[in-house]
Amino acid sequence: MFLKFKRKITSELDIKSFTDEELIVRYKDSADNNIISELFDRYTHLIFGVCMKYLKNKEDSKDAVMQIFEQLLSKLRTQEIQNFKSWIYTVSKNHCLMQIRHEHTTKKYKVEYYENMQQEIMESTELFHHLNKEEINDRIPKLKKGIDQLKADQRRCIELLYLQEKSYKEVSEMTGFSLKQVKSYIQNGKRNLKIFLENE
Repeated sequence: MFLKFKRKITSELDIKSFTDEELIVRYKDSADNNIISELFDRYTHLIFGVCMKYLKNKEDSKDAVMQIFEQLLSKLRTQEIQNFKSWIYTVSKNHCLMQIRHEHTTKKYKVEYYENMQQEIMESTELFHHLNKEEINDRIPKLKKGIDQLKADQRRCIELLYLQEKSYKEVSEMTGFSLKQVKSYIQNGKRNLKIFLENE
């Protein structure tokens, strides 16, 4: 028992003395997660700094650091890395940029969703006919609030139809409602949205 314990301590001390590149070589041979832990200790501060630079948020940056190190488990085994510090900086930067692009795409998609909803309501009501584009855009937060206040069945059908761009048939299959029920929930949901917006 004593000898095994001693060997383990020696091994941990050895890990501390290895260069980054030596650790990577050993990780490819052994898949030893202790090596990842050592690299994590060495570069957490650097990666967190990169994430803060791009994400501008402490909690998001902490999450990104963990996601980046999770990626190392596979990336270190397949990629040729000459300078780990430079490489991990680039990986961190790209991870953050991809996250930012994803968030922008999601935000844009949500805006398009509410714009589509407004267009649909405009086609069936006089509610927006005398408003300019700026005034219509001002109503998007109110429209979102209105959707959130719909009955669950109406909200579910409307979100599937407009946000996820499903057909009436697909909405029916996903919810278990008949086509007649789906159309009724959509129609009633739009009518309730119209009433909500008029009251607002």
